[in-house]
Amino acid sequence: VQPVESGGGLLQAGGSLRLSCSASGSTFSITAMAWYRQAPGKQRELVAFIISDGGNTNYADSVKGRFTISRDHAKNTIYLQMNSLKPEDTAVYYCNAGTRVGAAWGQGTQVTVSS
Repeated sequence: VQPVESGGGLLQAGGSLRLSCSASGSTFSITAMAWYRQAPGKQRELVAFIISDGGNTNYADSVKGRFTISRDHAKNTIYLQMNSLKPEDTAVYYCNAGTRVGAAWGQGTQVTVSS
């Protein structure tokens, strides 16, 4: 399985952005997909995840009410809709695709929010 992110960019605080992550390969084996982010000098943190079977989602407290994770099964793609962005959301956002035997990471996409 190989995830590929897209949609990052530079924008002002208060704006919105949608990230996409398309998975290729043995996509039938994916059990969950997630968005992580890593800001400069900080550890990578989980932002949101979605379970393949049932579509349950969960979010980090810092993004609840502002970010929405969703999926398009037909396209093997997940999205992260980010609203009311803050400068502290600035980070490289990574997509993770999990299976029962391991997980794969995308290359990351930069999101920069200016104040």
